[in-house]
Parts: sequence; structure tokens; C-alpha cells
Amino acid sequence: MSPVVLFAFVIAYFLILLTVAWYTSKGSNNESFFIGNKKSNWMLVAFGMIGTSLSGVTFVSVPGGVGSGNFFYFQIVLGYLLGYIVIAFVLLPLYYKMNVTSIYSYLENRLGVNAHKAGASFFILSRAVGATARLYLVINILQIFILNKLGIPFIATTFIILLMILLYTFEGGVKTIIYTDTLQTTGMLLGLVVCIFVIIKSLGTDFSGALNLLQDKGYTQIFNTDIKASSFFGKHILGGMFIAIAMTGLDQEMMQKNISVKNLKDSQKNMMSFTAVLMLVNFLFLFLGGILYLYATKMNINVAPDDLFPTIALSDAFSGTIGVLFIIALISALFPSVDGAITSLTSCFCIDILELNKIEGDEKSKKKKRLKVHLSFAVLFFVLVLIFKAINDKLIIDFILKFAGITYGPLLGLFAFGILTKKSLHQQFIWMICIVAPLLVLGFDMLSSPEWYEKKLHVSLGLSNLSQQLFNGYKIGNELILINGLVTFLGLLIISKKSEK
Repeated sequence: MSPVVLFAFVIAYFLILLTVAWYTSKGSNNESFFIGNKKSNWMLVAFGMIGTSLSGVTFVSVPGGVGSGNFFYFQIVLGYLLGYIVIAFVLLPLYYKMNVTSIYSYLENRLGVNAHKAGASFFILSRAVGATARLYLVINILQIFILNKLGIPFIATTFIILLMILLYTFEGGVKTIIYTDTLQTTGMLLGLVVCIFVIIKSLGTDFSGALNLLQDKGYTQIFNTDIKASSFFGKHILGGMFIAIAMTGLDQEMMQKNISVKNLKDSQKNMMSFTAVLMLVNFLFLFLGGILYLYATKMNINVAPDDLFPTIALSDAFSGTIGVLFIIALISALFPSVDGAITSLTSCFCIDILELNKIEGDEKSKKKKRLKVHLSFAVLFFVLVLIFKAINDKLIIDFILKFAGITYGPLLGLFAFGILTKKSLHQQFIWMICIVAPLLVLGFDMLSSPEWYEKKLHVSLGLSNLSQQLFNGYKIGNELILINGLVTFLGLLIISKKSEK
């Protein structure tokens, strides 16, 4: 199909989002922007959160990873299930009891202002980098397969897409995102199901036949029993559990939507419904990856993992319908992960760093400050996407999980210390612990897997022999976030004191 036609569908899709945003943002104020006036429908939140959790990375990198990692990613998804149970029945009751707008307010109430600022700062760092990595991946695909053919440069594409997102989130915030995410999740799942159907048909089989073909190739292997491997099932499940707790339960973007629901019971229903659907959808993405590799083998297609799905979906072998559905599904996966990120970062910075809810001033002046922060984060996203373009990583999901393991560790340690102990902290040492702990764990991980860092940094670290001597082939996997949280927790114990309360 003509790139002009595909681009027209992108513009039409955005105009629909803008219409929804205009309608839902009527009468919005700061409370609407931050927590949706606590009137969000739990079913809409649950469905929309699926799109936010999956993003364009899941849409492209999870299927692309099947070729080298089989269905091992589903081990992480099983860990997510355990983590979401903890969120629903431990963290959500805490947030509703304290009636927080920012979840990091808990840290100040329990551990002091430095813990509050540290937690918020690590969220801002992790979410800004993670969201822009996801954004870069999707923009790069649109650029390669559509916009290069129209002579539109990458920098212009990035600017236009961020401007689109800025326009429909500027006023309504969470109140708007609840509805736009629902629309976008529908588009993404529709595209996923139709693409699976069309590719299975092109293989001359049905769902069960395709599953048998995948089993013959070994792609459907879920559990890796090699304890030294980074994808060992124990590491993936345990790591997945704490990734879910940290990246959802301790993440302002995800919890901002949950606490916008009227009451705790509905928020818990939202969380568990979201979990059930998310597990099914992740399995479908892995299944899609398997049949994509079967088709690629049949047609002698050899491309980078993240390019596999778009290369096949937009190839001349299929009619224009699947190409349009792929583009709609891809941008449906893109927008929820970025619009929510910019909104939550704005909320976090305004409430936790600027303390907008504590300072004197009328609603109009506070809104003006909030809009300036919102615009500033859009500019930051623009710069970071250009940096990712310069790096040009071809399997970006590895980077996102690794970066999350380093940056969410202090958050995990802070919340665990607050919930599991009754001690208080010496305020002057909190920042030191929260910075030193992830740096120590980063060094530990580099010793465990020097080849991963050498590949990403394009340099030789000369640590292979030392790594073999110290770890004997053991590779740290997604348990990295748990190690980081434990190191932070132990550091906080060292600087703790008997609570005065």
C-alpha cells in the first residue's frame, strides 16, 4: 500500500484522539489532570491499562525475541501475576487509606522528605528514559517503512508525534487518558488478532496446526531450567514479580490511573481483571512471534528481531488491509505508553518536586505552572528520542528491563523499608544510599554479564576472564531489580534508627 495512504490513516487516527480529548477535557482542572476527579470507571481503567503496559516495545520486541528466546518471556509474565496480587492487596489499600494524589507522598509521611524526593526523582529518571525508548522504537518503524518514502526526516516525525500527544493530553490529563487508552487498546488488540489470523492463513494451516509447527521448532518452550542462564525460570518469575511491583505498583503513571477509581474495591477489581487479560495478550504476542519466524523461514526473510513484524506486515505479499491494521495497532500501542508517561511525569514533578498542592495560589496560576512542566517534559522526550536514534539499539526491550532493574531498585527498597519495618531514617544519608546502592549493583551486573554491556556500548571491557572466575558462567537476569532493592533495603537499615513515632 502507498505510504501516503498509510500516513493518511495515521493522521485520521490522531484526529479521532483529538476529538475524544476535546470532549472529555471539558471543565477540567488540576484534580482532573492528576487523578481524574476520582470518578474513573474501573472497567475502562483496566482495559486501557493493557495498552499502557504493553506499548510498542511489546508489539515489536516480544515477537522478535522468540527467535532466540522461545517463549521464555512468558516466565516473566507469570511473575507479573504474583506482583499484581501484591499490588492489589498490599499497595492499593495503603494508597486509598492515605488518600494520596502522588503515591510518593507515602514516603514522606513514613520516612521523611528526603525519601519522598528520592523516590520521586528515581521514578522521573526511569519513566522518562523507558518511555522515550519505547517511543523511539515505534517512531523508527514508522520512519523506515512510511515516512522515509515521503521524504520526511526523523527529527520532523518525532516533533509531529510529540506535538500530537501534547495536544490531546494538555488539558484533560488522566481524565482524558482513561478514554483515549481504551480506544487505543481496542485498536492494538484488533490489529494483533487480525495479523495472527492472516499470517496463519498464509502458512496454509489453522491455530492448532500452527501451534504444532511451533512445538516442532521448539519455539513454545516456556521454562528454561539452566540455572546459570539469565533466562532461568526462577530468575524470570522472581524478577517478573518485582518488576511488576516496582514498574506498576510503585509507578506514578500506573497507580495514577488506579487511584482515579472511586473506591478501593473497584480499584482491586480493575487490577485483577487487567492481570487476567494481560497474561492472555502476552501469550498471543509470543504466538505471533513464533508464526512470524515460521513465515520468515518459509520466505527466506532475514532481518533484525525488531524489524521482523513490520517487514512482514508491510510487505507486498499481503494486501493493504494488514498493513493498515499493523500501523493502527502500532500507533495504538505507541500513544498509551507515551501520553500516560508525560502526564504522570508532569503530576509527579508538580506534586512531589514543586509541591504544587502545598503552595499558596489560585487554580489559574497553578495550572499555568503545570502546563509549563508538561511542555518541558515533551521537550525532554524529544531530546531523548534523538539520543536513542543515535544509539540505534535493535532489541530495545533488553535495555528497558535492564534500566528498570537499576533505577527502580531504590524505589523498591524505600517502600519495602517503610512497609516492613517500624524504624525511621537519618535524613542526611538517604540520598547517598539511594545513589550508591544502584551503582554497586550496576558494577555487580557488569561483572556478571560483561558481553551484554560490551555489545550495547560497542567497547571491550576486558572483564570476561574475571567474570568467569567470580561467577563461573552465572548470568544475572531479571532478578537484578530484586538484588538492587535488597541492597538499598540493607543500606537503609544501616542508616536507620528507632522510630520516634
